[in-house]
Amino acid sequence: MKKGMYFILTILIISSFILVACSSNGRDEVDTPPVASEDELVLTLDELAKYNGKDGRPAYVAVDGVIYDVTDSAMWGDGEHNGFEAGKDLTEEIKDVSPHGVSVLSRMPVVGTVSE
Repeated sequence: MKKGMYFILTILIISSFILVACSSNGRDEVDTPPVASEDELVLTLDELAKYNGKDGRPAYVAVDGVIYDVTDSAMWGDGEHNGFEAGKDLTEEIKDVSPHGVSVLSRMPVVGTVSE
């Protein structure tokens, strides 16, 4: 091969490595569940029940093991929203009953995870 062909081949190989390194491995970032950091809470379902949004307490809901803070959402006044109550695991309700599904949770702060 000529010198110019080696150069082109080298550029193609380097470009391929760069593309592979920058790819998302086919995963959509929206589908990646949030993970609690060291500062975040780890609560049992009994402990989560205390965060029901009543009497000045924060309103937390759990979906797929992730705990979201819905306290500041106007839709969760007094810890209730469309018949759902904060302080509970609402995975089935949010995924199967709620018209918006889990999409709206991306706007809510993640405060922790549910322990098994």
